Amino acid sequence: MLHVRFAHLLPGKEARLREWLSELGRRRDEVVETLVQEGARHEQAFIIDGREGPLLVYAMESVDPVAASQAYRASTLKIDQEHRAVLLECLGERLQAPPLFDCSVPPSRPA
Repeated sequence: MLHVRFAHLLPGKEARLREWLSELGRRRDEVVETLVQEGARHEQAFIIDGREGPLLVYAMESVDPVAASQAYRASTLKIDQEHRAVLLECLGERLQAPPLFDCSVPPSRPA
């Protein structure tokens, strides 16, 4: 299942968040470890310019997004602890944007 979240960045924090996302790319093995722990398959993050400042768009593919979120919050992995701290430092208001369309190939019908 694909799960997408949106959040405003706090003023002056875009460079810090970009730096952290770049660091995650350099720490791929640690990121993969946390994805496995969460039951996630794929994550992507984007920063886009919005009318009210930059926005983080975060997408995750997992079997169960709720269980993945719970595993992330309970994680004691160093990278997850650092990630939570950076997001707390950099993110402001989370935006509620339920999907207007959602479709996936059923497991019984391979893509």
